[in-house]
Amino acid sequence: MFSPIIKMKKLLAWLIIAAASVAAIAICVNLNINAPLAVQTEKTSGDFIKYVEFNVPYIALKKALNLDIASQKEEKKLDWIEILSYLAAKYGGDFKRYKSNDMDVLVSKLKTQDIEELTKDMKYYNYFHEAYTAVLGGLVGTYKVNGEEKYGLMGFSPIAKTFPYQHYDDFGASRSYGYKRLHLGHDMMAATGTPVIAVESGVVEALGWNQYGGWRIGIRSLDKKRYYYYAHLRQNRPYAANLAVGQTVTAGDVIGYVGHTGYSAKENVNNIRVSHLHFGLQLIFDESQKECVNEIWVDVYPLTMLLSQNKSEVYRDDATKEYYSKNKIEIIYNQ
Repeated sequence: MFSPIIKMKKLLAWLIIAAASVAAIAICVNLNINAPLAVQTEKTSGDFIKYVEFNVPYIALKKALNLDIASQKEEKKLDWIEILSYLAAKYGGDFKRYKSNDMDVLVSKLKTQDIEELTKDMKYYNYFHEAYTAVLGGLVGTYKVNGEEKYGLMGFSPIAKTFPYQHYDDFGASRSYGYKRLHLGHDMMAATGTPVIAVESGVVEALGWNQYGGWRIGIRSLDKKRYYYYAHLRQNRPYAANLAVGQTVTAGDVIGYVGHTGYSAKENVNNIRVSHLHFGLQLIFDESQKECVNEIWVDVYPLTMLLSQNKSEVYRDDATKEYYSKNKIEIIYNQ
C-alpha cells in the first residue's frame, strides 16, 4: 500500500503532466468552441487547419470516384473531392447521415450550376474542401502506365497484388506499450516478407528504427500535405534495396516488407506478436504540425478499401530475393 504522502506526490506529478499537456496542446490547437463538434475544424487565428476527422465511408468514396471518372468523357466534368466536400458541409461533417440519393441530387444540380454557386451559403464548405483535398489530393489524376495514358485512381494499395491480408477498422483502438494511447493508424495483417507498396509518389523523410513502430518508413507526398507511415517492417531486411532518406519514390514502387518489429528500445527486435503492416496517414497544413502533440492522423480504413481496386503487380528477382514493380508509372498531373 502507498502512504498518503506518496499518493499525494503521485497525484501532483499527474497534475503537472496534465497541465503541461494542455499547455502544449494549446500551442498546436485553437478550436472554435462555438462551432458544432463535427466541424470544430475550421481555420482559426493560426491561419491553417488544426484538426480533421475524416469519416467518409467507402461506399461514398467509391461512388464519388466512379462519377468523377465517368464524367471525364462528358463536357461537364465532376470532381470527387468537391462532391464529398459538399456532402460533408451538408452533414456537418457527420457521414453517418450519408444517403446515396444526396449525391445523385447534387450531381443533377451540377449539370446546370457550378459548385461555387451551390456552396456560396455553406459556412464550412471551404474548410471541408481544403481538408479533403489534403487527404485525397494525390490519389486521382492523369498518369501513364507503361506509356499508355489513363485517368483514374493512381494511388495504390499498401499491399502488393496477389498477396493476401486481413484487416478491420481499428483506428482509435487502445494501445498500452510505453504509455496508454490511441492507435492512430491501420493494421493490415499479412505474412512476413509481403511486399509493401508506396501508395503515392513522394520523398522519403524517415527511415530507421522507432521503438513503437520498429523498422519504419515515412514518405511525404510531393505537395507536402500527406505523410505516409509504414511500420513494423521485417527484421534484418526491412527495406527495398537502396532505399534512402531524401529519395523520391513513385506510386506503386516496392518500398519494404511486412514484419513484426517494434515495441523495443533495442533495434531489430520482433516484439509485435502478429506480423502486419501498420499504415498511417498524417495531414500537414503547416510544418509546425509535423512534430506536435496534436498531430493530425486520419482513419485510412475506407481508403485502403478504395485503394484495393489498384494493386501494384510485382515480380521477384531470385538472385537478390528482392521484389520490384512490374509496371512503370508516370504521373502527369493530379486532379
